[in-house]
Amino acid sequence: MSVSEKSASAGPVPAGPLGTAPDVNRADCPSRGVLEHVTSRWGVLVLAALLHRSYRFSELRRQVGGVSEKMLAQTLQTLERDGFVHRAAKPVIPPRVDYSLTPPGREVAEQVSALTRWVEGRLDDVLAARKAYDAAREA
Repeated sequence: MSVSEKSASAGPVPAGPLGTAPDVNRADCPSRGVLEHVTSRWGVLVLAALLHRSYRFSELRRQVGGVSEKMLAQTLQTLERDGFVHRAAKPVIPPRVDYSLTPPGREVAEQVSALTRWVEGRLDDVLAARKAYDAAREA
């Protein structure tokens, strides 16, 4: 059963902290912040990478090409705060910190990973559409 099927079969969405059901289209809905964290460039890539295995910070930085140390640290901290990433610090010398997904993190990572696979699979179509668009704009 997909996440959307689970959500649909779960019945009404419970009221959030503001006393109303979450609605990402509402400007004041806290779900917008969570959506922003999950769908940010680095959020998507970190979640998709962690779907396959846990990583140490330096390994994850190499896996997610182009991310700076600062941005990776901020992204991991944000995803940890949202309950999607688990940070396990081991008291050894040198210090070892491993990052992995929590159960909700695994759920959301499966969703964004599907999106990344779709983008990769349709990249030729997107590039062709861009080329056609640009040619029409220049004409």
